[in-house]
Amino acid sequence: MATLPSRAGTKGVPRAAREQQVLAAATEEFGRHGYEATTVAAISARVGVTKPLLHHYFGSKEDLYLACLDPVGERLLEAIRAAMAEPSPGSPPTPLRVLHALFTVLDGQREAWFVLYDATLPPDSDAARRAAHYRGAIDDLATTGTADLLHAAGSTDPLDADALKYAWRGLCTALVRWWVTHPDQTPDAMTQRCARLFAAGPALLTVGTI
Repeated sequence: MATLPSRAGTKGVPRAAREQQVLAAATEEFGRHGYEATTVAAISARVGVTKPLLHHYFGSKEDLYLACLDPVGERLLEAIRAAMAEPSPGSPPTPLRVLHALFTVLDGQREAWFVLYDATLPPDSDAARRAAHYRGAIDDLATTGTADLLHAAGSTDPLDADALKYAWRGLCTALVRWWVTHPDQTPDAMTQRCARLFAAGPALLTVGTI
């Protein structure tokens, strides 16, 4: 999804197109500022529609958030599952394939990652439960994807798997956050950068050891 300019909406725009304008703007607002700080007024002003019209199309602020979250969550899950499928000969390792899939899906609206990983969602709300569902599904895929790595390292401790799951989630979030601040970096460039960082990892871990 491409980032929209301010006040993208104009009279005569078909409803379907207007709804896509609203969703694109709302996804960026929620991703940049978090659910708590995002207002319907700010979103409607960006698109150039009235608040009553936005509420008429999407309902409450939470309904609008869910309308942004579901496409993001589904696209991410689909991309990760495809990246984790049986690799072809000579393809990159699974972690790099997954990262390339994430960067590709998010390219054009990188803040969408933070719609899913939003710490300001109201506890016990439908929004928090739906986001937790997608995060849990992504975590399950991460656990599956790292099982072979732990097995190869001789680890049988389930807490190792749990810790690695959280570390992977944090790494993905940190990389996307850095990517947001470097808009010139393409998905391919980011994947190549990650490959270099992973290659340097073992050396970094041995620095200062005896």
